[in-house]
Amino acid sequence: MKSIAALQAVVTATLFDGEPSDAELDAIELEMPLIEAERDLLDVEIATLDRTPSVLDARRIRRARRRVIAARIAVANQGASGSSEVA
Repeated sequence: MKSIAALQAVVTATLFDGEPSDAELDAIELEMPLIEAERDLLDVEIATLDRTPSVLDARRIRRARRRVIAARIAVANQGASGSSEVA
């Protein structure tokens, strides 16, 4: 059996400062509307976990799902337009 202790230096040789790069921050900023829409959908779904959803709850869930879909489309379109500018 091979010991991984000898490989430890290879695994941890790269220094990582713990901070995201500028490109990663830009990607997060680009996806922030989607992240917020998914968070809102999760909030609505959590609120209805312990009870039968009412008509109003069902409407809130549908609206939150539509916002998530719209945000996904917007992020996909921004990604597609961003990749064509680079080329």
